[in-house]
Amino acid sequence: MAPLTDLYHLTMAYGHWRAGRHRAPAAAELFFRRGPFGGAFALGAGLAEALRCLRAFRFSAADVAYLRSVLPSTTEDAFFNYLATLDASEVTISAVPEGSVIFAKVPFLQVKGPLLVVQLLETTLLCLVSYASLVATNAARFRLLAGPDVKLMEMGLRRAQGPDGALSASKYSYVGGFDYTSNILAGKLYGVPVCGTIAHSFIMSFTSLEEVQPRELPPLAGGEPVDLPSLAESWLGRVCELLQTPPEKANRGELAAFVSYAIAFPRDFQGLLDTYCVKRSGLPNFCAVALALHQLGYQAVGLRLDSGDLARQSKEIRQVLRACAAHFQVPWFETIPIAVSNDISEQSLEEFRREGSEINVIGVGMNLVTCPLQPSLGCVYKLVEVNGSPCLKLTEEEEKMTIPGTKTIYRLYDAAGHPFMDLMALEEEPLPSAGQEVVVHVLGRLNEASKVVPAAVEPLHRTYFRDGQVCEPLPSLPEVRSHAQASLSLLSPAHRRLREPEPYPVAVTERLHCLLTELWQASQ
Repeated sequence: MAPLTDLYHLTMAYGHWRAGRHRAPAAAELFFRRGPFGGAFALGAGLAEALRCLRAFRFSAADVAYLRSVLPSTTEDAFFNYLATLDASEVTISAVPEGSVIFAKVPFLQVKGPLLVVQLLETTLLCLVSYASLVATNAARFRLLAGPDVKLMEMGLRRAQGPDGALSASKYSYVGGFDYTSNILAGKLYGVPVCGTIAHSFIMSFTSLEEVQPRELPPLAGGEPVDLPSLAESWLGRVCELLQTPPEKANRGELAAFVSYAIAFPRDFQGLLDTYCVKRSGLPNFCAVALALHQLGYQAVGLRLDSGDLARQSKEIRQVLRACAAHFQVPWFETIPIAVSNDISEQSLEEFRREGSEINVIGVGMNLVTCPLQPSLGCVYKLVEVNGSPCLKLTEEEEKMTIPGTKTIYRLYDAAGHPFMDLMALEEEPLPSAGQEVVVHVLGRLNEASKVVPAAVEPLHRTYFRDGQVCEPLPSLPEVRSHAQASLSLLSPAHRRLREPEPYPVAVTERLHCLLTELWQASQ
C-alpha cells in the first residue's frame, strides 16, 4: 500500500533524506474545514481501513524498481535502498473512534513518527478516510430524514464510481444507518445484510400464464401440490370485483411473472407493481398472487414502486391492502411493507414525510453513493510539529490557518448530555474538569476570550496504532454502526438539523491561543 500516494511525496521524501532530516520527529493532523452538505456534523469513517494499510506499509522490490523509473536520474541509489527498508513501525496513530460524530477543524486522526514517513502517509490516509466519512455522513442524513422506523437500502452499485467506490459506499452507508445493500460482494466481504427484489425485465419477459413452469406449489403445511396459475387467476377475479376494476385490464404476462416468482420464492414473494398500470394491473395482480399464496399458508413479504408519485401511490395502495385484509379476512395483508425506489434524494424523503406516506422501505442509489450535493469532504492533512517545534501555516484566508502543536482534544457536554463544544489543548495541559470554569477562544473569533463550564468532559482520541501494530481492539462493522447512531442521538436538535443548523463551536485553550498568537506575531 505504500505506493498509494502522490509523486510529490516521494520527491519531498528524497529532499528530507538528502538533508538528513528524514528521521526528525513530526506530527500531523487530518481534518476537514467545513461541515459537509451544509450541515454541522460529519461521521468519521475509514479508520479500520487506514490501520490495515499502516500494518502493510512497505515498498516491495517491484515498487522500488518502479520508483527508480519515475524519479529523476540524479536520485541516489542509497535512497532507494532506504525505501526498501521502510515501514510504519515508528508511527503512532490516535483517532476519534470510528463512527463518531466529528466537526469541522477538529482532527479526526493524529499521526506521529519520523518526518519522512509522516509525510508519505498523507495522501494514503486522506484517500482511505475522506470518502468513507463523506458517504457515511450522507447516509446518516438520509437516516435522520427517514426516521427510525423506515428501512433503508443502498442500491447504488451500478451508479457508483467504479467497483471500489461501490464497495466503500455499501460499507459506509451501513455505518451511516442504512439497513441493507443490494451489493452481493459487499455482503460477502463486510457482512452487510443484502436485500433485493425483481426488476421490470423479469416481468416483461412473460406474456401469458401458459409460460409458467413449473406450475404447482405444495401448501406450506404439506399436502397435494396446487396449480398456482389457476388459483391466482381465480383470486384475480375476486380482487377485481372488490376494487371495481375490469379483470381484462390486468396484464396476464405480469400475472404470470408474479406467479412464477411466487413458485420460486413462496416464502419471500414480493412484487414490482409499475411495469404496466399500477392501479389496473400491478396491484390487482399482486394481491391475487399474494392471496393465492395465503390460501396455501404462505405470506407475501412486500411490494415495490419505481416510478410516479410514490407518496400518493403508497397511500392508495395501503387503502387497497386494507380493503383486501378486511374483505377476505386476512389481517396481515394490510401491513405488507411498501418499498420505493427511483432516484430518491433528500428532497424525496422530505416530501414523503410532509405528505404522510405509507412507505416502509426506501432504496437509494445515485444520490447516496455519488454524494452529488458535495462530491468531496475536503479533508486536509497538515504538519503541526517538527523536531519538537510547533508548525503554523499562515494564509490570507483565516479558514486555512492551522492550529500548531501536538494537542489533546476534548468534547464538552452540557447538563442535558449534548456536546456543546470541542476544545483543543496543548498535549501537556491538564485535563479540563467537569463543573470547573474553562477560558476558551472560539475559532472564527479568536481574539475574544469566553468562559464555559462543562457538565462532562470526554477526551476524544484513543491511540490505535503503535510499534507497527493495532493496539486498540477494533469494533465490528455493526458495532461501528451502532456507535454512529448513538453519537448522532447525543447531538442537540440545533446541531443535528440538516438545514441551516446552528454552528458547532470549536475552541482552543488560553495556552494554545497564546502559542498561536506568538507564532503569528513572529512570522510578521
